[in-house]
Amino acid sequence: MSEEGSSPRCAGYFTPAAGHPLVERASRWLGRDAFTGAHLDPPHLHDLGDVDVSAITADPRHYGFHATLRAPFEPSGSTADVCAAAAAFARSRRPFEIDVRVADLKGFLALVLARPSAEMQALHEEMLVAFEPVRAPLSAFDSARRSRGDADPAHDARLARWGYPHVQDHFTFHMTLTGRIRDDALRTRLRTALAEHFSDLIAVPLRVEGIAVFQQPDRTTPFTVERWTPFDR
Repeated sequence: MSEEGSSPRCAGYFTPAAGHPLVERASRWLGRDAFTGAHLDPPHLHDLGDVDVSAITADPRHYGFHATLRAPFEPSGSTADVCAAAAAFARSRRPFEIDVRVADLKGFLALVLARPSAEMQALHEEMLVAFEPVRAPLSAFDSARRSRGDADPAHDARLARWGYPHVQDHFTFHMTLTGRIRDDALRTRLRTALAEHFSDLIAVPLRVEGIAVFQQPDRTTPFTVERWTPFDR
């Protein structure tokens, strides 16, 4: 485990399977397919000709199209151990459906739940526990990077317990589509354009029928899908 944050990391994410229309369209928007690692040319959306899409999608492109269920962590053993834990967890799950929409989340745009989902909340909370045996203790580097100290003791308590603070009651399902955009007018334009771009896909429920282990060999290398595991049907 590296104090400088250079060790490999794994994460437990939700994404539809490779080849799913939402994965293909979102990956093209972000400019990279996390299943194949291929770099893609972004689409030309109406009224966005003056926008540098590659720049505003740089952060989410690094992580790949996903929703975080178990945030990135350094594994206590091998990536294969993490994949085995994910596969064992998936065998106990059943598929369900969610409704999503494009939303503004404190300055960045994402697909979020159109209405609360008890199934998604349970998936997150149970997956949080299931991955604990394969997670290494939080490094001093990551602890210092995420700590708020005396400003928010509860935040730091969650960080110490789970290695990540935005969990359980603080979990928000989101599939990130942009980095933070400080220009309100631009963000509004993008939200409208993306709602139109994904309109046919988000008009129908999104089936949640599997989870993925994403991995990166070091912090500078983009995440890729190591294994996607379907739920037991």
